[in-house]
Amino acid sequence: QVQLVESGGGLVQPGGSLRLSCAASKSIFSIYAMGWYRQAPGKQRELVAGITNTGSTNYADSVKGRFTISRDNAKNTVYLQMNSLKPEDTAVYYCNKYNLGYWPWGQGTQVTVSS
Repeated sequence: QVQLVESGGGLVQPGGSLRLSCAASKSIFSIYAMGWYRQAPGKQRELVAGITNTGSTNYADSVKGRFTISRDNAKNTVYLQMNSLKPEDTAVYYCNKYNLGYWPWGQGTQVTVSS
């Protein structure tokens, strides 16, 4: 099984930025499209950004123009650059496959946007 470890979250003021990282334990990561997901309290987990194994990207409308997903297959890592953060971006952020099922979910990384 592939293990996923997310990091980079924290407390940030509205308008601030954070860069999240997700490290996969196996190089098989590189052949899969990957996604960043988030789950806010009392809400279902939602997909916010996806990237194919060749680098094509897509975004939820709520984050388009503010978030950027990228990956480094040599490092088995996917990133999420988050700019212009809003309070409604507060959630636990996870990475996982974009499709073809999921690997076991990691612990996620908490992002809190508050003044």
